Amino acid sequence: MHQCINAARQIAGIASIIICAGLVIGVLNQTGLGIKVTSVILNLAGGQLWLALLLTALACLILGMEVPTTAAYVICVSVAGPALQELGMAPLHAHLFVFWYALLSTITPPVCGTVFIAAGMAQTSWVPVAGQAMRLGLGLYIVPLAFVANTALLYPGDNLLLALAAFAKVAVGLWLMSRGLIGGQIAFWQRPLLFILGLGGIFAFGISA
Repeated sequence: MHQCINAARQIAGIASIIICAGLVIGVLNQTGLGIKVTSVILNLAGGQLWLALLLTALACLILGMEVPTTAAYVICVSVAGPALQELGMAPLHAHLFVFWYALLSTITPPVCGTVFIAAGMAQTSWVPVAGQAMRLGLGLYIVPLAFVANTALLYPGDNLLLALAAFAKVAVGLWLMSRGLIGGQIAFWQRPLLFILGLGGIFAFGISA
């Protein structure tokens, strides 16, 4: 009986999130607000690719919080895809970039449905779980940008050695960033240094196919 009550409580919490998301989906479908918001954000980029990428990532995270991943991807890529391609991105990069960030909405507050499920299973507050999920998933937020800075990652068939070099560079950079953010017994002053070194290692001297 006790387990049934706990299961019902967890289901009730998850159901409330789904209901709220459903309401927002209805509003987006009826008003077309999702496309309008995405268009405005991209216009703010002013023709700058990296600014457009950051704003597109933000749009994907926001839309993905309220709609299923597929819907968020379709909404974002229908507007952001052509715009990013006009700014010089290959179609594969544009679609992968948008889809990746739409997926990350599952661990990004305030909705973060998977975080609520994990918090319910652990019987704890969702806030620390969301923080820990984002810390552990730090690399996931960086990888799409790393694809853009190191295009060889997506074309191993063209030059395998360049692809492996880009992979190694990004992997070391992510390790340094993770070490600086969630590392164990290291001095406090070393943390920001490792984070900056890792970030610079990923984006400096990009390896292109």
